[in-house]
Amino acid sequence: MPTPVLCLASASPRRRSLLASIGVPVTVHPCDIDETPLADEAPTAYVRRLAIAKAEAVAPLTDLPTLGSDTAVVVDGRILGKPVDAKHGAEMLQLLSGRSHEVLTAVAVSGPEGMLSCCVATQVTMREIEAQEIAAYWCTGEPADKAGGYAIQGLASVFVKQIQGSYSAVVGLPLFETTHLLRQQGVPIWQCV
Repeated sequence: MPTPVLCLASASPRRRSLLASIGVPVTVHPCDIDETPLADEAPTAYVRRLAIAKAEAVAPLTDLPTLGSDTAVVVDGRILGKPVDAKHGAEMLQLLSGRSHEVLTAVAVSGPEGMLSCCVATQVTMREIEAQEIAAYWCTGEPADKAGGYAIQGLASVFVKQIQGSYSAVVGLPLFETTHLLRQQGVPIWQCV
């Protein structure tokens, strides 16, 4: 196993896998922060605040640069979190069905250069999704812990008609922008073992 060069402040297997795909071995240290939006907080400010809070919470626990990230699905200016149950998950997918929405992913990296962050917006357009498809999708278990109630990289890919922007950001980490932040913090990419 390669020596970790980054601490990931997240339990997300998707983010860990995305970092591995660009050759960044990580140590994982999830943190539990309050993810309640502030009154009148804009969605972009919300995801950026959470990404920074996650990195700040974990950075004192390690000598490695620390990455925090947060993703939100936004429709009509409303942040859709993770579904609490099947009914909530179905309501989310019904809301997204046959229209476009925005996926915002913020990344924050704490390291020698201080706290660096960015936020990436991607437009996702869904086809019309029938009620029985929504019910069957919930039964797979996939949407239960996903922002907006779907995973673009999984079974819900059949619902996605078009994306404009970063596919990896919708999965959970915009790799182009993340690589830029990591390099600024001196984190090696494509490290040889």
